[in-house]
Amino acid sequence: MKSWCVFDVAGKEKEIETLEKESAAPDFWNDQARAQAHMRRLSSLQDEVTIWRDLSSRVNDALDLLGLAELDEDESIHGELLAEVTAIETTLEKLEFQVRLSGKHDRDDALLSIHAGAGGTESQDWAQMLLRMYLRWAESSGYRAEILDSTTGEEAGLKSVTAFIEGPWAYGYLKTERGVHRLVRLSPFDAAHRRHTSFALVEVMPDIEDDIEIDINSDDLRIDVYKSSGAGGQHVQKNATAIRITHEPSGIVVTCQNERSQTQNREVAMRILRGRLYELERQKREEEQARLKGEHVEAGWGNQIRSYVLHPYKMVKDHRTGHEVGNAEAVLDGRVDDFIEAYLSQSVGED
Repeated sequence: MKSWCVFDVAGKEKEIETLEKESAAPDFWNDQARAQAHMRRLSSLQDEVTIWRDLSSRVNDALDLLGLAELDEDESIHGELLAEVTAIETTLEKLEFQVRLSGKHDRDDALLSIHAGAGGTESQDWAQMLLRMYLRWAESSGYRAEILDSTTGEEAGLKSVTAFIEGPWAYGYLKTERGVHRLVRLSPFDAAHRRHTSFALVEVMPDIEDDIEIDINSDDLRIDVYKSSGAGGQHVQKNATAIRITHEPSGIVVTCQNERSQTQNREVAMRILRGRLYELERQKREEEQARLKGEHVEAGWGNQIRSYVLHPYKMVKDHRTGHEVGNAEAVLDGRVDDFIEAYLSQSVGED
């Protein structure tokens, strides 16, 4: 397979062999942070090579089946072969696409935050609809999703929510979704049933480990503890377990109140803070590059990346790629892969 050479399976296997030898050294675990990063790299390489080895085995089995099909007119064999070839092509297309992702953290887990825009209940309901869309997408993609923090709206929906999406390439795929998402529909909250436009901001950050590039000075943090206002039972309500961390140099504020203990909430809040500081630095670099190129970078609510129209017609259109579909309900039910892949095909190698 051509992709076999592009992926360089032999090179990956050689790196695995080297990492395995290094991990057997007597002093390997003296530096815990370095050793853990080393083992994560080893595990990731082993998983990737296994996938490609399994695919190669399936291709060989399919070739054997082809030989059998040429000698036997049994329609069931032909049907089995066609189904397997189609499955192999689908798997290969996905793997080839992943090979093209070059961002430093593309393989990492992701932190997904959604913030309702101006408009009260309308935008808060839209934020909840987007959360459902991404949770459905995560489920269909084989990812594990966990809500880390959420603030509910006064009447319905969510003011803001942060979810942890765990799985290979989660950040690489979801980073395409950051930006403002616009909804046009007949409002279910308007007695006159008029058409409303709502906005929500989607932020996507890699789940940054403690031992890599983001250095947070504890003197720069203001930490407040308060009682949770969300669901969670009497224990959460009676004890001051919720955490608010303010990073004073950047002005970034993160909260977490969904866990049972103050320690757990603090750990989650720090994970979110590291991710947001990483994203802040990434945005600064992109804006500086754009300035040097003479491009104007607009940071604000008017910079929507995608529109979801439910009335007077149904359509979802990505304004960056021009990709659009008429089945808006399917998109809101989690079918966003076409939009993700269209954007990555257009911008791969830029991040």
